[in-house]
Amino acid sequence: MSATPSIVSTVLNLPRPSRFSWRSGTGLISKADASKATVDVQAEDIVDGASDSEDLKLPRMRSLVIMILMNVFLQTTFFIIVSSGSKYAEFLGGSATFSGLVIGVPTIFSGLSLIPLVKWDRGTYKVPLQIACVAAILGNILYGLAYRAKFLYLILIARIVMGVAFTNFLYTKRYCTDGRLVGVRRRTTLAGWLVVGQSTGFTVGPFVGGVLYKIGFGNTIFNGYTSPGWIMAGVWVTFGIAATLWFDDVPPTPTRVSGSNNIPLQDTTAPASPRRSAERRSEEGIVEVSRPSATSPPPSLHEPAPVFEQDGDLSQISYRQWAVIATMCWFAMTCFFVLGAWEANIPIFTTHAFGWTPFAAGNLIALGGVCTFPFMLANVFFAQRVQDRHILAVGSALGLAGLLSTLGIVATDRVHPHSLFACWFLVALGFNLASTVTLSLLSKQMPHHYNRKMSMAIQYSNFTGRVTGAVWGGAGLQVGMTRYAGLQIGLLGVGGLMFLTMWRELKANKG
Repeated sequence: MSATPSIVSTVLNLPRPSRFSWRSGTGLISKADASKATVDVQAEDIVDGASDSEDLKLPRMRSLVIMILMNVFLQTTFFIIVSSGSKYAEFLGGSATFSGLVIGVPTIFSGLSLIPLVKWDRGTYKVPLQIACVAAILGNILYGLAYRAKFLYLILIARIVMGVAFTNFLYTKRYCTDGRLVGVRRRTTLAGWLVVGQSTGFTVGPFVGGVLYKIGFGNTIFNGYTSPGWIMAGVWVTFGIAATLWFDDVPPTPTRVSGSNNIPLQDTTAPASPRRSAERRSEEGIVEVSRPSATSPPPSLHEPAPVFEQDGDLSQISYRQWAVIATMCWFAMTCFFVLGAWEANIPIFTTHAFGWTPFAAGNLIALGGVCTFPFMLANVFFAQRVQDRHILAVGSALGLAGLLSTLGIVATDRVHPHSLFACWFLVALGFNLASTVTLSLLSKQMPHHYNRKMSMAIQYSNFTGRVTGAVWGGAGLQVGMTRYAGLQIGLLGVGGLMFLTMWRELKANKG
């Protein structure tokens, strides 16, 4: 009888019990199948781990620090003349509107310089960085020489030369959203650090400019008007040497790679497939690009990462994506229009309303920046837990509160130093916060090879806002402070309508 089970198993072609393992809920499977399933799960975990590592990657720390410091020094150079620039222009025979033009004109020439520079850079950063250092050194020296030469337009020429340096506002943003260097879940965080640098620049710049104004005018070379130029020239010489020695560049990007045109745009309606991608979508309420299947070997383990085409095909962008791009560009322009207008207007308005010196006006601007600093640092850490569209909404609401308060106090003629400071604090905090997400959001929704064009679109929007805002701020007293604040509210209102209309399309990864 002991042979009966063996005979039955042979006749009916049943597998032997000794070769089975039990899986709960699924019945019997062979050990070979179980082993294959284990390998598949391990492969999926490897893919998930590699993808997580890719999402969280960062560039080399010393290069990242150089880029963030580059942004700080550019912002400081841009704003250090705000405190005394109007007085300097007036001394040389210019008007308040001309001083606003001196503050804003570099952005025009930055925009013009970007066109050949971006075509020539081949996706690298070191040479544009070195060009910026040379232009900043030369421009600051010319700014310092205008007093001795007693030539009004030399300060304008100096700022035009500095405009070539300000092209690197684009490169710092592009570096922090470059898919070759920065993972998708790190981009808003790095954009937050750039805005911390922006806050540092418009805090330190006006304050130092105001302090240097107190040096006096006993010397025709180094005095209250020219000292910002000489100080910043020395800073740029030191920084240029350090950047040349320690910055690690990326390899040049080929202008075209076979097959790269077939990379699809990231669509927020794309279906999900792998396990961890689905978990992340349910947690954040967003959609990511689907990962490789568990049975496919992870490409990063067997072959080099693909090099994407430097420029994406704009014809592949959908109408919905164009609407998102337009919304982000409008907010980029509005943020810098408002900030530029206030930074140009405060020294002029406080002199007229309170009889303040450039030193006092610079302190007011700097104090507003100092008070926003803790909030901007907090944003760097909370960016990993909050969606970009929520950051944009909070920043816009704070900025709107500041602008409405400004309109109220100027309309009722109740302007006092403390009320003006409160308005400036809300404006500086709100619009600096909102400006952190304009490019990072687009970089998360578009493939890497669109980053160059998206960063240029955002930067040209920033430039447009800076130059028109500075001129509008310089002319604030002439057009009337009610109109001055009203235009800013109108621009933000248009952006608010676009934002509410595109709310569902503005979803993106956190971090």
